[in-house]
Amino acid sequence: MSYIIEGETGDWEIVVGLEVHAQILSESKLFSGSETSFGAEPNTHVSLVDAAMPGMLPVINKYCVEQSVRTGLGLNAKINLTSVFDRKNYFYADLPQGYQISQLYHPIVGEGTVILDLEDGTTREVGVERLHMEQDAGKSMHDQDPKRSFIDLNRSGTGLMEIVSRPDLRSPEDVGAYLRKLRSIVRYLGTCDGNMDEGSMRCDVNVSVRRVGEAKLRNRAEVKNVNSVRFAMQAVEIEARRQIDVYEDGGEVVQETRLFDSVIGETRSMRSKEYAHDYRYFPDPDLLPLELTQEYVDNIKATIPELPDARKDRYMDNFGLSSYDAGVLVAECDTAQYYEKLAKGHDPKLAANWVISNLFAVLKEKSVGIAESPVSAESLSKLLDLLKDDTISSRIAKDVFEIMVNEGKEADVIVEEKGLKQITDSEAIEAAIDEVISKSPEQVLQYKSGNEKIAGWFVGQVMKATQGKANPPLVNQMLRDKLK
Repeated sequence: MSYIIEGETGDWEIVVGLEVHAQILSESKLFSGSETSFGAEPNTHVSLVDAAMPGMLPVINKYCVEQSVRTGLGLNAKINLTSVFDRKNYFYADLPQGYQISQLYHPIVGEGTVILDLEDGTTREVGVERLHMEQDAGKSMHDQDPKRSFIDLNRSGTGLMEIVSRPDLRSPEDVGAYLRKLRSIVRYLGTCDGNMDEGSMRCDVNVSVRRVGEAKLRNRAEVKNVNSVRFAMQAVEIEARRQIDVYEDGGEVVQETRLFDSVIGETRSMRSKEYAHDYRYFPDPDLLPLELTQEYVDNIKATIPELPDARKDRYMDNFGLSSYDAGVLVAECDTAQYYEKLAKGHDPKLAANWVISNLFAVLKEKSVGIAESPVSAESLSKLLDLLKDDTISSRIAKDVFEIMVNEGKEADVIVEEKGLKQITDSEAIEAAIDEVISKSPEQVLQYKSGNEKIAGWFVGQVMKATQGKANPPLVNQMLRDKLK
């Protein structure tokens, strides 16, 4: 679906490319043995290499290489058997070496593809230009003292995968779908935890606009270090509108780096956008070219798990789920695993409805992930067993589920304690129906006059009289027979 912004002088479209920095899930840094765990006291995970002490040499972390290759395979990308580390030279307080070790001309991963799952149920491809490894910088802290800034080097040297998309994104919704899908893929692979709130996944958003139908790309602005999907979508919308205003006022958008202020909802100029030659890239003399074998890549490929797209197709083919439901269930690996446990021995569509509607509502209310769900897949499966064998009705099942959430009890225990077993005794149901009919002559007359919709009202009265315990299909059948 095209996303068009109406301007005073005509219609515009957005062109977006993303540079996503995903922290490699590894116990140690890219070129040193320092820890990478989040939340440590400042400057406690810093080796002599990370602090750039004289004479210290980097040593490549083999596991980070493996994780990068695994991610490239998960993106259906070309793995380059030869890659080269370069020095990207710039000076900033939190970069102790005065350069960043990165890969520019020969990255470890080449072109790939990410398939977007859009809200209307359609999909489309977004190209990945490259994935390269690089080391992270430290962190400048400006809120610790009114007059001074402090430096925390815990993050310095941590391995990053920079995943660069092609400018194939055309709306804030595209950007959100891309980031969610990329996060899903790396989490399935176990190569990045994707926790944007902790900074282990963040992105630079490159935004430009052009007239609808215009082929040429215009100057872009890079919105730096956006740390949530929602903020990335907002930044695209706000920056695009700023650029349109500039053009329509007769100005030109300059290529620059900007910061996004989510509080006041604006982007602000940070510095002019540098080009590669400004960083004086050259091959790092302390690191040899990285040479891989096809056998090494094939061995990693053999360990790739079933990824979201393949799992979504399987759910649609084997379980008969809609594209939307399947996409929701496979978005997170934990959710997919929970669903598959629940679907065993149960109607897959019913299981999907319980996860997406009932369980998700509880998780949202309690602000927890499915791994911390107050009701396990095994417990919910027992509840569905009681539904399947007609021990309880659908309405009672929802009440039981609520008690399971709040009290942590099993479904069968709750049903027994509270006497919630479904009434399937036809005589008891018939007695309830007779009583409702005898008290409702006006409604009976309406039914006999052709208003068959009022049968639903009778069903509701019978269910109310039996405290929701009567078997609904039996009530419907018997009630219609009686009314005739």
